[in-house]
Amino acid sequence: MGRLRGRDAGARAGMLFGMTTLKSALQDDLTAAIKARDELRSATLRMTLTAITKEEVSGTSARELSDDEVLKVITREAKKRREAAEAFDEGGRSEQAKRERAEGEILAAYLPQQLSDEELDAIVGEAVEEARANGAEGPKAMGAVMKLAGPKVAGRAEGGRVAAAVKKRLTS
Repeated sequence: MGRLRGRDAGARAGMLFGMTTLKSALQDDLTAAIKARDELRSATLRMTLTAITKEEVSGTSARELSDDEVLKVITREAKKRREAAEAFDEGGRSEQAKRERAEGEILAAYLPQQLSDEELDAIVGEAVEEARANGAEGPKAMGAVMKLAGPKVAGRAEGGRVAAAVKKRLTS
């Protein structure tokens, strides 16, 4: 197998080491965006793939991320875009805020459907009842309820939103 350069080397490396399906979908979409000369989409996907690669090489040894771990990275990147858009709005830079929101929408396409408020309240309600059955009561039960609700909402609701719903349910 002769020496490969550039794009061919990257493609070969992906074949040899088996890429996660979500990461390879991102890379395929990046290729399509570059070919379509879609600057916003290609820049967003490039930044996201860079964050994924950075996560893969962090720690003591390089490793391949699972789809769940890739999803967490995408979620983190989308949250950064939302927060940046808010900050730009507060700073009076509406053009930059608009771009950040557009990047967030591109990333949202790769995330699972977010829970509605009603669905989140139902899950939190179940977790509160389960915690009460285990002896946890009042505001002090927050940690126990979060521990029960966390896996049920994983990736489908932001932690702050879940915490607010739990707090509301425990104080009412």
